[in-house]
Amino acid sequence: QVQLVESGGGLVQPGGSLRLSCAASGFTLDYYAIGWFRQAPGKEREGVSCISNSDGSTYYADSVKGRFTISEDYYKNTVYLQMNSLKPEDTAVYYCATGPATGTPCPNVYDYWGQGTQVTVSS
Repeated sequence: QVQLVESGGGLVQPGGSLRLSCAASGFTLDYYAIGWFRQAPGKEREGVSCISNSDGSTYYADSVKGRFTISEDYYKNTVYLQMNSLKPEDTAVYYCATGPATGTPCPNVYDYWGQGTQVTVSS
């Protein structure tokens, strides 16, 4: 059974850090690209970051560039999103999703989605 499971969300103060994990099971990420998305209440879903396993290329939204880092542990079949210098506007449910690698950091289509993990940045 193909599955993506996010974890690592929580409540953190502004300026703090969290590391989200996206664990894949039922398939290997070798020929896939992974994207992280977020959706805050009343707002549209936003693409945050991607990593392609075909060449290791990455993408970051301007809103998170310089603060977030995406990485992958091939042996654990897991992708991480390290989030530093968190701001209240980063508060959202964060999702990971995967699709076939196409030579760009982000997939053209997403075949599988995780259930999401809540990140709340508040003092």
